[in-house]
Amino acid sequence: MINPGHKNLITDVDGIKVGNSHDETSISGVTAIVPDNAAVAGVDVRGGGPGTRETEVLRPDCLVERVDAIVLSGGSVYGLEAASGAVSALASQKRGFAIHDFNIPIVPSAILFDMINGGDKNWGDMPPYRDLGKQAVLDAGEDFGLGNVGAGYGANAGTLKGGLGSCSAVTEGGIQVGAVIAVNPVGSVVVPGTHNFWAWELEQNNEFGGFGAPKIEGNLSLDGLDGSRLGANTTIGVVATNVAMSKSQLQRVAIMAQDGYARAIRPVHTPFDGDTIFAMSTEKKEMDKPEPLALAKIGAIAADCVARAVARAVYHADSLGIYPGYRELFDKK
Repeated sequence: MINPGHKNLITDVDGIKVGNSHDETSISGVTAIVPDNAAVAGVDVRGGGPGTRETEVLRPDCLVERVDAIVLSGGSVYGLEAASGAVSALASQKRGFAIHDFNIPIVPSAILFDMINGGDKNWGDMPPYRDLGKQAVLDAGEDFGLGNVGAGYGANAGTLKGGLGSCSAVTEGGIQVGAVIAVNPVGSVVVPGTHNFWAWELEQNNEFGGFGAPKIEGNLSLDGLDGSRLGANTTIGVVATNVAMSKSQLQRVAIMAQDGYARAIRPVHTPFDGDTIFAMSTEKKEMDKPEPLALAKIGAIAADCVARAVARAVYHADSLGIYPGYRELFDKK
């Protein structure tokens, strides 16, 4: 059996903490995923318009094996500065890759576009993201909210308010997998013409409303894909597991986890999205044998977690800026 963890958050994975911060004026925010100890990590970038930092270091052929945090941020290119704030916070904690007399915090990051959500982005030459990144790291803990939180604070999902979503899955054998996703796609997370999530069949314990299967009549439309939001998108996130893995194995988990986007968002991986998923291992449990089969199982669980986290992000988001919240539009029938 595979069931959600106690919190149904990525922090059900032993050794993972999450911190969030936001700026109400600009309607934007930052999420930091901070392992208790430096964690092995991989990444997969699938969208056509990505914005990332330090993803090359995660290639299996590169020197550094572990990361000290991963940062997800709004703000488009300005949000990449959030990782600098995270680096400062981690350096003050004496964390990082040891070289000579220095500790160099390794903080890969990805950003989404939330620049036209109604917030005031007239911040001059001092965007808020460095401070937000530092605050998010210092805020890291095991409990956090969903919806209008962190990197999902200013996000939108098609024509709905987007947000930050998370969930977890734990097997009887002690394998832990979790996801945290900032949901801001050009595509729709609900079946057009209905209030049902594309990811409805993966729902656990009514975690995103319990609306069940959609009633589809006629041909499906590409709801919201009308050109008004093109270029203003991207869904980014992290999956984590307690199972010990190499960078190349985690890259495969990240690749498989991207399928969770396809189960929850349509269309996805468009030229206008920068869809990115990082994968992390806290190395608390040895991988079962044979390893390729164990890896396949973990990747499959990760993909389901991603889809569930996407739906939870939108379900928990409240109306903000120019986009309406899901629960304010749809009542359970």
